[in-house]
Amino acid sequence: MRTILYCYKIGHGKSQDFTALQLPGVLDDMFAYTGPLGAVFSEKAVSLHLWAPTAQDVSVSFYDGPVGPLLEAVQLNESNGVWSVTGPKNWENRYYLYEVTVYHPATSQVEKCLADDPYARGLSANGTRTWLVDINSETLKPPSWDKLAAEKPKLDSFSDISIYELHIRDFSAHDSTVDCHSRGGFCAFTCQDTAGIRHLRKLSDAGLTHVHLLPSFQFGGVDDIKNNWKFVDEAELSKLPPGSDLQQDAVVAIQEEDPYNWGYNPVLWGVPKGSYASNPDGPNRIIEYRQMVQALNHLGLRVVMDVVYNHLYSSGPSATTSVLDKIVPGYYLRRDTNGQIENSAAVNNTASEHFMVDRLIVDDLLNWAVNYKVDGFRFDLMGHIMKKTMMRATSALQSLTIDEHGVDGSKIYLYGEGWDFGEVAQNKRGINGSQLNMSGTGIGSFNDRIRDAINGGSPFGNPLQQGFSTGLFLEPNGFYQGNETETRLTLATYSDHIQIGLAGNLKDYVLISHTGEVKKGSEVRTFDGSPVGYTSSPIETINYASAHDNETLFDIISLKTLMSLSIDERCRINHLSTSIIALSQGIPFFHAGDEILRSKSLDRDSYNSGDWFNKLDFTYETNNWGVGLPPREKNEGSWPLMKQRLENPSFKSTKDHILSALDNFVDILKIRYSSPLFRLSTASDIEQRVHFHNTGPSLVPGVIIMSIEDARNDTYEMAQLDKNFSCVVTVFNACPHEVSMEIPDLMSMELQLHPVQVNSSDALVRQSAFDSTTGRFTIPTRTTAVFVEPRC
Repeated sequence: MRTILYCYKIGHGKSQDFTALQLPGVLDDMFAYTGPLGAVFSEKAVSLHLWAPTAQDVSVSFYDGPVGPLLEAVQLNESNGVWSVTGPKNWENRYYLYEVTVYHPATSQVEKCLADDPYARGLSANGTRTWLVDINSETLKPPSWDKLAAEKPKLDSFSDISIYELHIRDFSAHDSTVDCHSRGGFCAFTCQDTAGIRHLRKLSDAGLTHVHLLPSFQFGGVDDIKNNWKFVDEAELSKLPPGSDLQQDAVVAIQEEDPYNWGYNPVLWGVPKGSYASNPDGPNRIIEYRQMVQALNHLGLRVVMDVVYNHLYSSGPSATTSVLDKIVPGYYLRRDTNGQIENSAAVNNTASEHFMVDRLIVDDLLNWAVNYKVDGFRFDLMGHIMKKTMMRATSALQSLTIDEHGVDGSKIYLYGEGWDFGEVAQNKRGINGSQLNMSGTGIGSFNDRIRDAINGGSPFGNPLQQGFSTGLFLEPNGFYQGNETETRLTLATYSDHIQIGLAGNLKDYVLISHTGEVKKGSEVRTFDGSPVGYTSSPIETINYASAHDNETLFDIISLKTLMSLSIDERCRINHLSTSIIALSQGIPFFHAGDEILRSKSLDRDSYNSGDWFNKLDFTYETNNWGVGLPPREKNEGSWPLMKQRLENPSFKSTKDHILSALDNFVDILKIRYSSPLFRLSTASDIEQRVHFHNTGPSLVPGVIIMSIEDARNDTYEMAQLDKNFSCVVTVFNACPHEVSMEIPDLMSMELQLHPVQVNSSDALVRQSAFDSTTGRFTIPTRTTAVFVEPRC
């Protein structure tokens, strides 16, 4: 039996208060373990291994199937904190739970906890039991699975990556071209010639390299058993007015029983989510996940898995969805000085500074990389994970080889949310995975600087705050952001932030700022005083304008721009914003639907807003605008602003608008991949080649001009990267009017409009022009124009 200790706060010789001793440091010192965990299969036996150093007793209960009765209970033996047992080979494919007898601080008593295996590789529906499965069994492999490493899409450098963020259910829930039994799940990605697959193929053909899938491990909040799901009557909801609150009433009424959730509710990290499988019991979730990865790879798209290691859905000794906290209570979760669980990451923050939490995270990443051949990982709230864990993960993944593991680990890319807040802020729990700390690691972090400069304000400020693309100074929307002088200054500051983002957000990139001062990226500051540039390499910045969090890009534009603007103008702004991201150095990141004007009817947090508000339509008939006021919980304070927009017919797009937006997006992807100059791989290349021309105190507001040089035929000052072009120049014109301006530095250059834009379906961009005798650019309103200097 383990001894339970207490510590006391002493004052004047008397006990004033006491808490249970926080044991993680002691457990790490005494019981840190690097041996086998979970199920280990040999030719004639199966062994189970569980790290539970505070347990008084552990047994394993075997069951007859996923819901059948108890077959037998088998005692495990303890050695230095690890409980294990070896049994016959016929244990394979049984269902089981551990019974752990342990003191639990949540109840202050010894509990008998029934728990899944933390290293589970299979589950029953809703994780009620662990399935004892050999993940390497040939029966679980799709045809040619072992050959997939050799069939992966080409990836020469991480700087070639572009990312499309997609929720698995969103992809096909409304796609009538997908078999009804496959909609909303893994299998939808394996269907041939569906609307969604045709769309992904179009993006892949244009150059897109990676699909980032929102959480797909076993999470809480969605029942795995499809017969239990409830649905709204979409036919009836579609009859309601666009600014009505009745749609959200219907969605909210069933939101805990419908099939929808983003999935940031981790229960077990190492097993695919059952609700996305055709059958949540047995092998289907494993096989179908592998088929999904295989199918996307064959489309030319690598697969990124969204991992959520910063918190757990449940804790305590009772809930089915509580696992880790039943096995070593108090160890896996981060606590405050009073012994209470930290909840800044959502709820039940995990503590990767503890040895066995760090180990579990790295082991889980290896599981997905080796057993599912996942091509990258996006870390939710990476700032809540210790930097040493991120570095260990990088090292472990990069050590994987095709010969030994069936995986080329050097092609696996890592990135995450480097926000620095909560109990880990400013390295209070150790050096964490925040934006500034990750410089020099080769791990990417989301660049909120370029996002906020493009859109204006921040997702947490007033939704009417304008930015570079949305009309600040140039076309005020009536919300006071300062006088004319102040808003012009803010716009110029945003231009500086965007230019640093376009240059890979490098901390040492030198820019002539709007004041005329020469500054490094790290010396340019955000409005709260943080450095704008913080990376040491372009692959360390994830440049984006929108993501699953907060409003869609089209909805952001619809909120922030002038009410009287036409839908045609909003569409141009949408493309202007995505083009800034697409043509930036670093990793461009797009939220699924950015390219087709996707709307969530202005919902700022659609994590549980059902299929209704999260609809994606790859037939392009609708962008889902005006399907009612979004759910009250996160949006009610802005309902008055939303209602007047949702009810205004001028905000609604047509199929032609959607198709034009898609054409323009495909064109800008083709342009990015037409020249390696848009995908420079080193800081030194960017510092040497990327220049901005409309800078300093006399800059023209709302215009950014970027040139990227290559070696010319008659000079050898730099290596030649592009066999077709010696220079590319991009002009971003956010003004509500045509701009004509001379750039003396670019006089005499033989610049031509990029061939893709010469043939564009956008009549305005085709009017973009350059006069080499004067260096004069003429760029239509709200247009991104790319010029190239062809080699002789």
